[in-house]
Amino acid sequence: MKKLLLLLFLLIPINITAESIDLAPNATSAIIIEASTGTVIYNKNEHEKLAPASMTKMMGLLLIMEQIEKGNLKWDEMVTASSNASSMGGSQIFLETGEQMTVEELVKGISIASGNDAMVAMAEKIAGTEEAFVELMNKKASELGLKNTNFKNCTGLDAENHYSSANDMAIIAKELVKHDKILEFSGTYEDYIREGTDKSFWLVNTNKLVRFYQGVDGLKTGYTSTAGYCLTATAKRNGMRLITVVMNEPDSTTRNNETTSMLDYGFNAYGMEQLLNKDNVLGKIKVDLGEKEYVEVVPKEDINILNNKTNDKRNVSYNISLNNVKAPIKVGDIVGKINVIENNKTIMTIDVTVKEDINKANIFISYLRNLKDIVSGNI
Repeated sequence: MKKLLLLLFLLIPINITAESIDLAPNATSAIIIEASTGTVIYNKNEHEKLAPASMTKMMGLLLIMEQIEKGNLKWDEMVTASSNASSMGGSQIFLETGEQMTVEELVKGISIASGNDAMVAMAEKIAGTEEAFVELMNKKASELGLKNTNFKNCTGLDAENHYSSANDMAIIAKELVKHDKILEFSGTYEDYIREGTDKSFWLVNTNKLVRFYQGVDGLKTGYTSTAGYCLTATAKRNGMRLITVVMNEPDSTTRNNETTSMLDYGFNAYGMEQLLNKDNVLGKIKVDLGEKEYVEVVPKEDINILNNKTNDKRNVSYNISLNNVKAPIKVGDIVGKINVIENNKTIMTIDVTVKEDINKANIFISYLRNLKDIVSGNI
């Protein structure tokens, strides 16, 4: 592995959590994180196992988005509702057995109206049965390192041994908001499905903050008699995205008010410093057997540092480690790491990728390249 050391010293504030402030006094548990770094700004009983109600559907939506991005599912693909899906109680979009609806309409129904029937229809489309889909949900939870989550259904209806935590819900939300398309749905206050038919259905977002709080574009409400009133919210301002979770609130008004207080605190006390963006060229690396001998490398994602606006300053640096690379290679392939360092400790690691696809050199290019090396005495 090649080691390329670049030092960049920034004067940026130290991050601390609001340990002495109870921003959600009526919630059993709560958390605020910054989405790009995962930094915890505020927490309260964040690892306590509680019923998550319909916030459960965030994991289902994450799996749907991954299937779409892998090409296994298309937005205009038709899904047929089973009798099982159409019989779901609770919040629903009133699917009828045998009714066909596009993936996009069903995701809209899940994201805006929290449709249990829509969620089960999508689960069956992807995995065959809801039970098999729940296995995928729990597998994904394990991959994300969630220690206090176990799903028994995909809807969030009360069930024995169905639980999660504010921390784990925030991590799921952090992964979900990486898929920008989902925010187009969860950030919509009202819309229609079956539009243009005699069964047109008006969707109104269960998350009222989408309409009443600047920057909120998601993410998922929840309520059952066991879970109480829950909400995972996300908002973006001035280049910073926050994710908040409250669980087991006494009513929807308190849930919204305390979420608002958490978002206000986060935006007032913190801001983002961009260390690198994903278009910054970090240098070039040699591509063995490539049609091009060298390729520029870039961060796979933006690298941001969260600043507490009131605290002392600190020094941050980063170094880059690059791998040996062999063609073919594509944009998105990992060719190294960027380690962000503070006080001699790595506080963040980001993947490095190539700026363009490099195909394998054909025989003619390889011959000319070898001939050039022979003439120049390199071999």
